[in-house]
Amino acid sequence: MTVPKFKIIKINSYRPGKFSIGKIKNPIKLSANESALGVSPKVKKILSSKNLNLSKYPDSKSKKLRKEISKKFKCDFDKIICGSGSDEIIQIICQLYLNPSDEVIVPKYSFLMYRIYAKIAGAKVIFAKEDKFKISINKILNKVNRKTKIVFLANPNNPTGTYLNKSELVTLRNKLNKRILLVLDDAYFEYMENANYISGLELFKNKDNVIILRTFSKIYGLAALRVGWGYGSQKIINAMNKIKPPFNVNQTAQVAAEAALKDKNFIKRSIRHNIIWSKKIKIFLDSLSISTNEIAANFFLLNFDKCKFSATYVLKKLESKGIILRSTEAGYKIKNKLRLTIGSSKENLKFLKVMKNIFNIK
Repeated sequence: MTVPKFKIIKINSYRPGKFSIGKIKNPIKLSANESALGVSPKVKKILSSKNLNLSKYPDSKSKKLRKEISKKFKCDFDKIICGSGSDEIIQIICQLYLNPSDEVIVPKYSFLMYRIYAKIAGAKVIFAKEDKFKISINKILNKVNRKTKIVFLANPNNPTGTYLNKSELVTLRNKLNKRILLVLDDAYFEYMENANYISGLELFKNKDNVIILRTFSKIYGLAALRVGWGYGSQKIINAMNKIKPPFNVNQTAQVAAEAALKDKNFIKRSIRHNIIWSKKIKIFLDSLSISTNEIAANFFLLNFDKCKFSATYVLKKLESKGIILRSTEAGYKIKNKLRLTIGSSKENLKFLKVMKNIFNIK
């Protein structure tokens, strides 16, 4: 048989973190920065409803969800686009903007889908080095040339957990050529209680050359339903809507996301839980000479350079006890580091207990 010739795309495919370990039943997964508390009671109520009409196509424009987003975040309904996860929004942006002669700048250590979708669109990806795992606006600006079309960055950044403050973000946007699109990913903004932090949406809501990304996969706990959204110039959003798949956000995802936005108490509990456990875990890790980023999002980048054990050794020991962390060597190419998600109280206690055993602490 002859296989019709297809395009060869030279990329390293996205490799998600482990979700299983051999024959170990119900492992503790602290590798994907998912919600520690699961989903809101209001979402559970919606999902158990018998009124979901699964035989009909969903609203292709997610109007009710966009209305709820507009109300919640005090932003323009017509400037919102919903997607099957925020990564679909990234894909649509790349499809809309990029040609093979274009360049995209991303921080060296950043969410892998920025580079993957840019390469699929045929653009060249330029990496800007970081300073001690923090995004450097100067190093981004130094990489800009006439071919630069988009700058992608997450704030706080994944997988490093570091972030840029308001003045740094404003400086970056002001010094970038106005024709360059800045895509700012707010995936973890809900967790940010840091005084000098401001979300991209709050800062650039009225900028025509910035697109903000948001997701329901993290604090809202809807990772399996795949729903996210983007916010930008109405002209850009209109163009994105022309090329997006017609029914990209399923009906269940839409109604669940609407309910999630309405549960303020669940969000408050999630933030409080994250702060309490982040403080406890950071103090414990410091005692083992495992350094981390400061408390910011719902995860830590664990640095084993000054620890008596290597990241690989600790990872294997944890997995033998049914606990999964994210290795940063594959994909991110960060050596001797692990990414740890803040889990539920039960999961965190088990993690601390196993770590004490590994380090022979009584």
